[in-house]
Amino acid sequence: MKREDARKLVIDKLTTVAPEIEGEEIEPDTTFRDQFELDSMDFLNFITALHDATGLDFPEEDYDQLWTLNGAADYIVAHTGD
Repeated sequence: MKREDARKLVIDKLTTVAPEIEGEEIEPDTTFRDQFELDSMDFLNFITALHDATGLDFPEEDYDQLWTLNGAADYIVAHTGD
């Protein structure tokens, strides 16, 4: 998957889980928790939505890489190839 496609996917799944942030500017390197006060349940729902969309498994030890827009997009690109 290309990086821009991965970024769009992350934004889509994030706004599905937290629709109140739709239209908000997302700082690419600031955690979703800091920007939008996403709690752990929202984050797990986000991970599930990413899994459903990509088929990727996201091990718990990798969660710290998925808390930002750039981190999540880079992770998806690295694990899907192109």
